[in-house]
Amino acid sequence: MKYFFVSLLLLISAAAFGQAPLILTQRDQARVIDELLEDRLRTVLPGLMRREGFDMWVVISREYNEDPVIKTLLPATWHAARRTTMLVAFDRGADKEMEYLAVARYDVGKTFKRAWDPDANPDQWAQLGKIISERNPKKIGVNKAPSWGHADGLTSNDYDNLIKVLPKNLQPKVVSAEKLAVSWLETRTEKEMAIYQQICRISHDIIQEGFSDKVIQPGVTTTEDVVWWYRERIKELKLDTWFHPSVSVQRNEPDALMAKRPQPLVIQPGDFLHVDFGITYLRLNTDTQQHAYILKGGETEVPNYLIDAFAKGNRLQDILTGNYKEGRTGNEILKATREQAIAEGITPSIYTHPIGFHGHAAGTTVGMWDMQGGVPFTGDYPMHYKTAYSIELNCTVNIPEWKKDIRIQLEEDGYFDETGFRYIDGRQREIITIPKMGGINGK
Repeated sequence: MKYFFVSLLLLISAAAFGQAPLILTQRDQARVIDELLEDRLRTVLPGLMRREGFDMWVVISREYNEDPVIKTLLPATWHAARRTTMLVAFDRGADKEMEYLAVARYDVGKTFKRAWDPDANPDQWAQLGKIISERNPKKIGVNKAPSWGHADGLTSNDYDNLIKVLPKNLQPKVVSAEKLAVSWLETRTEKEMAIYQQICRISHDIIQEGFSDKVIQPGVTTTEDVVWWYRERIKELKLDTWFHPSVSVQRNEPDALMAKRPQPLVIQPGDFLHVDFGITYLRLNTDTQQHAYILKGGETEVPNYLIDAFAKGNRLQDILTGNYKEGRTGNEILKATREQAIAEGITPSIYTHPIGFHGHAAGTTVGMWDMQGGVPFTGDYPMHYKTAYSIELNCTVNIPEWKKDIRIQLEEDGYFDETGFRYIDGRQREIITIPKMGGINGK
């Protein structure tokens, strides 16, 4: 594991000395990804399989029709499944190591060992059936899922082929592994969290760079100019994004007039800006929304009415994360948060989601923008420790000075474990000023 620790040391030391977070070379990224995967297979999956009652998990995927889960099981140099990729995880018992097999011509990474010789047995499906039958598992999980698309990657054709190669006594033991797949995707490891802060820091740094007079010239720069600057900056840094950023404006004029203005909108002094932005790095994702204010001539700070409005957004974040409890469902958290916020005079809208291998990831869903009364199925899933979330929400605040309502729209990534909830790299506590007059991301 020496490469992991060397790479991790470089990541952490850059931040410790006030430098911009280090972005690893492609080669070092691959090493870290592979070592994180080996650690997860050794320390995370066995416990999850036992918790959910599975002694075998079979993941099958065909090239260009990838199961969302299989991408989290492949080595860094595999960008997709190859032909038909079959992976088997078998729990041989609490006192024994897990068995990881690849029904393939070669090993799949360092952990899944080759378990098929096409020259001796050309039928790949028959070999899979043989492997399963020899181990005679009590409960076989496959990725069929009614609620989460992340866990529904097994095609109907591949399911039929699997059933055909199993003896009749094993066929009824093939059941949905939805909760196992969700648990695998949502659970974060100690090593991942050591790295995740740097990933979020990189995202925060890019947002601040874009929300500056290096990029924005009031009266000239449009919202689309800033959006595409963000896209170009991501590529310059050799990073990826999982969604197209957005930049929007609220300003002191009637909404009806704003709607008639030519698009894309030219950014002006006095504008209240909002960005929605995320990156993908080392197979982990960020999702962040922050605000900035364009200072007008003679101004040196954000107007108090916007500062007060922003504070309500921070308070809503506190109310939400204060309701995080292990075993509590997303719908229970949503209900408690809305009731408390409304009692405090805040008008809330909450649409918080897990974050990790996917941007809108699998796990406990706490509201959707159009489902403030509760979210079926995914909102009924209980919260577990060692999980990460994008705390995404907004509150509507009336601004008498503007004779209208505005929305404080915030999103920051956080982590929940036995010690409680914390933001992975802090959160925005002050509105960014353009030109810059103060800081953000207080802890």
